[in-house]
Parts: sequence; C-alpha cells; structure tokens
Amino acid sequence: QVRLVESGGGLVQPGGSLRLSCAASGIAFSSAAMGWYRQTPGKPREWVANIYSGGSTTYTDSAKGRFTVSRDNTERTTYLQMNSLKPEDTAVYYCMTSWRGDDYWGQGTQVTVSS
Repeated sequence: QVRLVESGGGLVQPGGSLRLSCAASGIAFSSAAMGWYRQTPGKPREWVANIYSGGSTTYTDSAKGRFTVSRDNTERTTYLQMNSLKPEDTAVYYCMTSWRGDDYWGQGTQVTVSS
C-alpha cells in the first residue's frame, strides 16, 4: 500500500522559512520521482517542484531561487525547503508520486504566510 505523509506546515511571517517533509512507504523510493504541488481554495492544484530518482530537480518559475526540493533515500523522505515566503505562497501543499501507472497523493499540509 502506497502512503505519502506530509508534515512541517504552519504559520510563518512574510520573508520567513519553512521546511516541508513527505515520508513515503509502499514504493521503491529511490527509484521514484517525487513532486510537490499546492492548492488554494477555488483554484486548480498547482505544480511547484519535482525531484527525480537521480536527484535532478525542476521548479515552477515562482519557486525558482526561493524553494529547494531534496530527498533522503535512506529516510524515504522528500523535503521542500521554502525561503523568502510570500503571502501568495499560502496554500495546502501536497507531495505526489506516480508508481506503477497510478498517481498517489498525501493528505496535504497547510502553509499560511501572514503577518
């Protein structure tokens, strides 16, 4: 059974930082590409970043230079380090993976950027 569990969200002031974690089970984690997405009410889920099995990364334009995605294959966890946070980064953040033809999502973690 594939399971993704996000953690690390919270309330942070503009300019602050948060590190999100996504712990995976039920997949060969070191072989899996992992993605981060976010969603605000009334809007479609938005892709934020990917990290591939070899460690290469891609980012949406709004995340470049501020967010860093990483992975620890020993811990079966992917991270999203978010710096210089802005109010418009407020959203529920989800991790996602595609495994054996199916997409799997975590339950999400709320990030609120506000003074």
